[in-house]
Amino acid sequence: MLVPLSWLKDYVDINVTPDELEEKLFSCGFEVEEKYEVGHDISNVVVGLVKTCDAIEGTHLHLCQVDAGSHGTLQICCGADNVAAGGKYPLALIGAQVYATAKDHVTVEGVMTIGQGKLRGYDSYGMLCSGVEIGVTEDMFPGAGYNGLLVLPEDAEPGADVKPIMGLDDYIFDISITANRPDCQSIFGIAREVAAVLGQPLKEPALDYTESDVEIPFNIRVSAPDLCPRYIGHYVSDVKIAESPAWMKRRLALVGCSAISNVVDITNYVLKELGQPMHAFDFSYLEGGEIHVR
Repeated sequence: MLVPLSWLKDYVDINVTPDELEEKLFSCGFEVEEKYEVGHDISNVVVGLVKTCDAIEGTHLHLCQVDAGSHGTLQICCGADNVAAGGKYPLALIGAQVYATAKDHVTVEGVMTIGQGKLRGYDSYGMLCSGVEIGVTEDMFPGAGYNGLLVLPEDAEPGADVKPIMGLDDYIFDISITANRPDCQSIFGIAREVAAVLGQPLKEPALDYTESDVEIPFNIRVSAPDLCPRYIGHYVSDVKIAESPAWMKRRLALVGCSAISNVVDITNYVLKELGQPMHAFDFSYLEGGEIHVR
């Protein structure tokens, strides 16, 4: 089971390093099959502020002067169609490690080290990066799916490490849960164990809700109570299918789930957070307004 460190911190104050937490989990009977930083392949990538951006005549390239904070102002040749003066983008410095992509700029082919280059006779001292090149997807950060440069927040400081901005400094624990511990097949279940082993208080997730006076008659019929002794349903009105918020899409991405829509994502989120399987039905498609479990 994939457990992001950042999600665990919602429920328990973690006062040890990721390595120490791994040892603590082992000590209380949980096998950590793998622990890794989300951006483990990415290094030496900072926020770059494009000060000037001039088209190189006869090419699709632009010659940019990029403010890299304490790293100075660097000349970068860039072929992305969305590069512009005033924009802030990930800047891979010389010696940086980023993902190499195929000609489609989408398929990752490995990891490459950035060196000083020369394009059409112009020296280039680094590379402005897309989301793919630093391992960020659209679900992890809005705009990362665009086939061009990844646009960073306006308040990002030139020269700052992009990892904390993108959440690439987060850690994922891949924990093997044995059959006798179904109570730990969720983020909150693991958080409960972490709180115990660290001697820290456990923060309960908010479970409050407001019930309206909308009454829609629907029925749940269980024809196999020996196999399904309990099935609970609740009607939710005024639902609008839409995109999920960025924070939810990011968390689902970190545990291996693709965002689909707000309703589907909520059911997947609750499953991962609390271990409670859920399914959302469109009431207009329920024959006779009934869910039949058989």
